[in-house]
Amino acid sequence: MDARLLGSETAIDLDGYVWGANHHELYGAELRLKSEAALRWSKAVGIDLHEVHIETNAHDLTLLFSDLEVSEVPIGYAPFVAD
Repeated sequence: MDARLLGSETAIDLDGYVWGANHHELYGAELRLKSEAALRWSKAVGIDLHEVHIETNAHDLTLLFSDLEVSEVPIGYAPFVAD
């Protein structure tokens, strides 16, 4: 992700979604074990896919994926700082 997509001032000429919040509060994530969408896409592309639902204070996301790595980070962790 390009850090310039974190603010509308820096993302003027970029093609992408401007997050604009610098972070989101995670309300929860749920792995959907019997996802019809994941099963349908698994059959279509020939690899196992899975579905996770992620809810934040600003977004309600559904992610279909074949491989996902989740890491715990310490409180206050910041992978980058936007000026």
